[in-house]
Parts: sequence; structure tokens; C-alpha cells
Amino acid sequence: MPGVGRREALGAAGVMACGVALGACGTGDAKTRQTPGVKGHVIAKVADVPVGGGKVIGKWKIVVAQPSEGVFKAYSASCPHRGCAVGSPEDNVMRCPCHGSEFAADTGAVLSGPAQGPLTPYAVKIEGDGIVVV
Repeated sequence: MPGVGRREALGAAGVMACGVALGACGTGDAKTRQTPGVKGHVIAKVADVPVGGGKVIGKWKIVVAQPSEGVFKAYSASCPHRGCAVGSPEDNVMRCPCHGSEFAADTGAVLSGPAQGPLTPYAVKIEGDGIVVV
């Protein structure tokens, strides 16, 4: 019986490595994939997030939006297409400058691709004049 050749061994190792990497990326819910250390922190001031607009918080790579008066939403600022940072919401739309994907500020859903999935949401609440990740 012939032994396993170098090519076969490298191929099998590559398949195993890819499987482990993909398995790690695909597990957990949005809450477990959040930026470490952000929970419980004020990420923005209410006054700094205009209705129909918002801002990107670079420290935590989060985009905060106020799609309608008094309603605040937060999402990962990383576009699910290639990981580029989306811009601040304008007219309730967040745009990725790299490939043109657009996302709804009220849901994080894809409005136009090439992104296939939504932005990862963060649960937030208002505490005093701050927006806090819960």
C-alpha cells in the first residue's frame, strides 16, 4: 500500500485549517461577537447623533444612528462584504466606501450589495445623555 505523499498531506492539512477557521467564524450570536470591553460603556452622547444621521465611533468600530426621533441603533462599523468601515449614516443610510454596499440605519439590513448580510447589531439604551451598549 503506497504511503501518503507530500501533496496529499499538505492538502489535508489545508482542508483541516480552513474547516477550523470557518467553524470559529460561524459560531455564536451577535452578542458574543461584539467588540470586547464595549458592554456597559457610553459610546456616544445623544446630542452628537442627529435624527436621520449618526456617527462612527472609531474606538469600538461601532456606528450609531438615530433613524427617528429618540430611537437609537448601533451596529458594527465593519461591512460584512470585506470588512471595510462603513461611513456615518446620512439620510438613514450607511454606505461602505470600498465597494458601495448600503445599509438601513433602522435595521442594519442590506439595501444594496455586494454585501450579502446585515451589519451586526448592538443593543443600546439611553442613560442620562449617553448611549450605552447593553
